[in-house]
Amino acid sequence: MSAQPDFHANLMTFGTGARRILALHCTMAFGGAWAALAKHLGPNVAIVAPDMPSHGRSVDWDEHSDFGETAYQSAVASLDPDPMDVVGHSFGAVIALRMALRHPQRVRSLTLIEPVFFAVALHDAPHVMDDHDARARPFTEAIARGDKMEAARAFNRMWGDTGADWEMLPESTRAAMARAIHVVPDTYGLLYDDTSGMLTPGTLEACQMPCLIMRGENAHPAVVVTNDGLAKRIVGARQAVIAKAGHMAPISHPASVAAELTAFFASGAPV
Repeated sequence: MSAQPDFHANLMTFGTGARRILALHCTMAFGGAWAALAKHLGPNVAIVAPDMPSHGRSVDWDEHSDFGETAYQSAVASLDPDPMDVVGHSFGAVIALRMALRHPQRVRSLTLIEPVFFAVALHDAPHVMDDHDARARPFTEAIARGDKMEAARAFNRMWGDTGADWEMLPESTRAAMARAIHVVPDTYGLLYDDTSGMLTPGTLEACQMPCLIMRGENAHPAVVVTNDGLAKRIVGARQAVIAKAGHMAPISHPASVAAELTAFFASGAPV
């Protein structure tokens, strides 16, 4: 796997607090998606939020390098010299998990919000992926046709539970989502086939930093199984469920997510 040469993520920073958090966004979002959460976390926190390739103000993915490797290496490059809390959402959570396993000395705590590391579900309860595949069919068919706008609409319908209809979204938002959607198929090796080897026996079990694994109350079955499987493997990991939320909890329910993070930091991951 090779990263995109000379890629440097655009970085956004929210807050100036002493507690430094690296926050990794989901597919079709951008670093600014963490702004509301940062406000709810208060003045003692600063969130550093990189944009993945083809997202936000970062340059486009070159479609030749490995997208996941590029996102991973650029996220590692965004870490402070001193340990940081790392928070990831969806695809960003998978990158966060890999960072914690490969660079444990640089990660003070790990928070995974609805990680889409479906290699866990395929191992533990493969039947739940039938539900996922059915939900994803409109997206996969649109991608196969090369219809990026329709693929983005279908992907947003599957995962974007913030209550906004596609047609009601600003044209610029829809265009940004369509710009990013082509990266999704290139992530399948990492997410489904575990090409980075995170499920190698003993790897997750060796993760020692405090870990919080979070999901929405209305999470897809494959996410529930994935969260449970990770919690079973990571020693001491705790789980949290955000009431009335779905996949987009950091955006749709930032106050509730912030409350869980604040309690986690206070009890298990002091600065």
